[in-house]
Amino acid sequence: MSRIRKISKIVTGRAAVDGAGVKLVRVLGHRDVEDFDPFLLLDAFDSTDPEDYVKGFPWHPHRGIETVTYLVSGIIEHGDSLGNKGEILDGDCQWMTAGSGIIHQEMPKPAERMLGVQLWLNLPAKDKMTDPRYGDIRSENVPIVTEEGERIKVIAGSYKESAGAFEGRYVKATYLDVLLDAGKEWSYKSDDGSTLFIYILLGSGSFDPGQTEVIENKRAVLFGEGEQFWIKAGKEGIRFLLLSGKPLKEPIAWGGPIVMNTNEELELAFRELREDSFVKSDGG
Repeated sequence: MSRIRKISKIVTGRAAVDGAGVKLVRVLGHRDVEDFDPFLLLDAFDSTDPEDYVKGFPWHPHRGIETVTYLVSGIIEHGDSLGNKGEILDGDCQWMTAGSGIIHQEMPKPAERMLGVQLWLNLPAKDKMTDPRYGDIRSENVPIVTEEGERIKVIAGSYKESAGAFEGRYVKATYLDVLLDAGKEWSYKSDDGSTLFIYILLGSGSFDPGQTEVIENKRAVLFGEGEQFWIKAGKEGIRFLLLSGKPLKEPIAWGGPIVMNTNEELELAFRELREDSFVKSDGG
């Protein structure tokens, strides 16, 4: 019989201001890297007031990571040093491999509601300086698996017989957007030894058949070892993001938008920024 994963940590995050003045919640950050490996950072945004976010994230660098921006609703204009530009709209996802170095901007536009998250996924040491790439995942290309009382959007990885819209080249992460009706029970089989956590966007749920504790939205919940994740949706239903990936177990040297393995690599990156030699590739 599969072991059900038990809750090992609940994180509510902290209100923060980033970019040129964007109000958000930093759910995961520096203090969580060991527990959530290979996931580094999770920023959540949910606002009906454009003043909270329209100042955006003007041109800034990244190296050594992948950034995954998922919009449940809203509009974000983007551009990067590879020459990519466009919009991320309702249900779209941007999977950007910074690799050896990329400079980009993300500029949210006024919308009825801006709801979504940005995730930072670490790159293995051997791939830190890979060529940067831009992954554009359109909502209409994301498979949706529906059964009674449940709807699962498969952004990356796989669920049942459905392969996700995207597959990571470096960390084979699973990314699901799960919507369950009130009282619905749902389980997901995962590899023992992988890191698995969820971020609750809306609603609430309980996560242990033997417990009645209900966890509300706007929280990340990390689960311990086991082969099966289990949930029962709360009385108003639940919508959450499920993330899973194999931990890298490598040293981390993190400075702002750059994540490397050693302080020497970090210092080199910032020196190259000063000397205007940071961007190494046009992405091929």
